Amino acid sequence: MKIPKGIEGDYLETKENHLFFDIKGYHHPQDRKICFLRFYPDPNGERIKEGKKYKKIYSLNERYSKIREEYPQYLFFSDELDLELQGVEFKDIKKIYTPQDYYDGIKLRKNLSEVEIYSKKLCELFITDGSVPEDAIGISGSPMIGLSKVDSDIDIIIYGTRTSLEFQEKLKTLLLTSNNCRAYNLTEYKTHYNWRVGGSGINFENFLRSEKRKLHQGKFNGVDFFIRYIKSPNDWDGTFYDYKFKDLGRIKIKAKIVDSIDSIFTPCSYKIKCLKVIESNLIRNDIGLNDLNEINSFRGRFCEQARKGEEVLVEGKLEEVNYKNSKKYFRVLLTDQIQDKMIIIAP
Repeated sequence: MKIPKGIEGDYLETKENHLFFDIKGYHHPQDRKICFLRFYPDPNGERIKEGKKYKKIYSLNERYSKIREEYPQYLFFSDELDLELQGVEFKDIKKIYTPQDYYDGIKLRKNLSEVEIYSKKLCELFITDGSVPEDAIGISGSPMIGLSKVDSDIDIIIYGTRTSLEFQEKLKTLLLTSNNCRAYNLTEYKTHYNWRVGGSGINFENFLRSEKRKLHQGKFNGVDFFIRYIKSPNDWDGTFYDYKFKDLGRIKIKAKIVDSIDSIFTPCSYKIKCLKVIESNLIRNDIGLNDLNEINSFRGRFCEQARKGEEVLVEGKLEEVNYKNSKKYFRVLLTDQIQDKMIIIAP
């Protein structure tokens, strides 16, 4: 499958400062890639590439602070997204790393690290037992750019809308029948609890209600793995400039999931029926319940969060979306690990 370079799952390296950013989404401005700082040179870093030490940066707030303080040239305000973003102009990009190229490379190499060996074997398992086409799978994350550690996770990317949906169904059986590929157990969910929702006020019971059903994560030969699904280019819906977003403030709602088929993809999406506005701090007060019909997130933690027919409590940023100046609707965007929530309401 032919996938354009510079999309979700890819990384880029800057010409100056040797910074590594992970690229977000499918749509980008004509002069740069929207991406977020992930690794930066630091003499106290635990990762080494070509003799240089690096540190990994985790939370979104930390990434913005680091960029604002030391590399402000990679900040810009997008009128289209009504948001300050991180991004690297094409002229400043040294190299773009893609999961497909990396997987093709390690298939030919013999001197592989342990995480590379397991990543390669997991891809082979998904190809043979999950019927994923060999040209529709790749390996992302720190190993792809040569900055992995001994305890690095396996980050798999699967490309193609139909391929992803069909494999997700096969994954249900594969996780139950494979000798070395499985879902997390209760102890492991407890370990992940603080990492995924720490500080948000979400209790473990609510966390587990969604988390225990997710198929895109687990253990392979004792190593954590995470799968990201990327839609086919034909399903990317327009260009960066076809959309105009407006930040309207924060909102908390009760909603019913009408369609969750796109919940497995990055970015993930849920069609909803808004049942009630619980709290809001908006710059407008003329928005009806029927106008709010979607939940979106670029964060993997919100993938497979709820299913069709379930009711959820959702808290996030309310945006007005204008598509090609002809279609207008409202969505809740989930981005912040602490503030933003999507919790299934127990029946």
